[in-house]
Amino acid sequence: MNQVVVPDIGDFKEVEVIEVLVKPGDAVSKEQSLITLESDKATMEIPSPGSGVVKELKIKVGDKVSKGSPILVLDEKGNGETAPEEKLKPPPAKAEAPKSQPQQAGSAMTVPVPDIGDFKDVEVIEVLVKPGDAVTKEQSLITLESDKATMEIPSPAAGVVKELKIKVGDRVSKGAPILVLDSKDAATAKPTAPPVAKPQQAPKPVAAAPAAAPREEAPSSGAKPHASPSVRKFARELGVDLSRVQGSGPKGRILHTDVQAFVKGIVQGKAPVAPQGGGALPFNLPAWPEIDFAKFGPVETKALSRIQKLSGPYLHRNWISIPHVTQFDEADITDLEAFRKAQTVETEKKGFKLTMLAFMIKACVTALRQYPQFNSSLDKSGENLIVKKYYNVGVAVDTPGGLVVPVVRDADRKGVFDIAQELGDISKKARDGKLAPADMQGGTFSISSLGGIGGTAFTPIINAPEVAILGVSRSALRPVWDGKTFAPRLMLPLSLSYDHRVIDGATAARFSAFLVSVLSDIRKLIL
Repeated sequence: MNQVVVPDIGDFKEVEVIEVLVKPGDAVSKEQSLITLESDKATMEIPSPGSGVVKELKIKVGDKVSKGSPILVLDEKGNGETAPEEKLKPPPAKAEAPKSQPQQAGSAMTVPVPDIGDFKDVEVIEVLVKPGDAVTKEQSLITLESDKATMEIPSPAAGVVKELKIKVGDRVSKGAPILVLDSKDAATAKPTAPPVAKPQQAPKPVAAAPAAAPREEAPSSGAKPHASPSVRKFARELGVDLSRVQGSGPKGRILHTDVQAFVKGIVQGKAPVAPQGGGALPFNLPAWPEIDFAKFGPVETKALSRIQKLSGPYLHRNWISIPHVTQFDEADITDLEAFRKAQTVETEKKGFKLTMLAFMIKACVTALRQYPQFNSSLDKSGENLIVKKYYNVGVAVDTPGGLVVPVVRDADRKGVFDIAQELGDISKKARDGKLAPADMQGGTFSISSLGGIGGTAFTPIINAPEVAILGVSRSALRPVWDGKTFAPRLMLPLSLSYDHRVIDGATAARFSAFLVSVLSDIRKLIL
């Protein structure tokens, strides 16, 4: 049994424990992080000096520790890798390493990476300035990150950035040039002091941030996400933008579990996404381009309609968070169209039009009964399916202000004539802007028909929390082989978009084939 203590962490004292990364019974390997500390200048993870099993914790979140404070008791299992506690005493301090002096040429100076302790080939993860920027003394220039620490390198003097010598992704060590600074203070600029000499046999310190470097701020308006180096690395590997993740740790710190929960939420369609217009996206994608279009020719700026402003973010959310797949098919509606036309005289006498859409709604209800998973929704956890026993079909209506989706309720209990009359009423209300919110709620399945406009196929966006939507394009006469000859048949293109988390491809193909069979034989609408 050996007691693991806080190693030499330089000038830092009374540093707060913000994460305890292990618990009694955990098997740990050498260099595995045990705890995370945070001072006003650096975030640091303390690694295990050997491998073994954690027997007892001597520390908890919120404790303040210094060099030599006990962390835990480690059962080494005889591997002999952990240095005994008495060996952690530092030897006499060594002479300071040569300081990295700024290289001067007149009023210009090349600013190098200062002494950053034992770190070498550290990755540049942020360049915080650009040529032409005026910087103040101690202002952060770049951010470096190793697997154990994040550190910001400050400017040794005030001045104007003339040239960058570094870019994101570069790996640097002490003395590597960062930038050329035009400074009146070049002659008197002093480099950052190196860290205190470290004991030879102590576990490697993991917090050798420059003593003068400003700390990584806790979350505030415009601040960087509050997370440890290992969490940042984990997020980068998953392509997650930490600014979109809500931290659950002390002071809002983002933990590994927060990143995992965020990714799970994205997969399940629950994580927040960017508003329409190109705000920050959930993943590390390029920023939305800012272009002065007027320099290429005349332009006109028009505000989005109220409906577009309201529906845009929801469409964006649905497209990003739902794994859409679209099944394309064609239905032979020759007989159905002949029947519809034969009834139009009667319906027009009653004051409404008998449209193909009314038959589409009845056919979809028949298919939904046969395949109830299409009439369902995922619950909040994303682990259960709520299958609805009612059939409310939403219908996309084109209005001067944009698309709206009023709902035909209890479509299974209504005849085609009733549905046609209701469609006429709600379409008029939609075009007049008189739909109430209740008119657009409670849908279980949606239909988007572009048949009156044109097109052969498209991919409609699922109207969450529904799991499927049917797109209908313009019908066309085509020669179809009947086994003996080609005959002219009226073919209707169908585009079925479905949520692949709930519905697999084979089921979608069966649903589509069944729907085609219903539309091709109007007798099945009665069954």
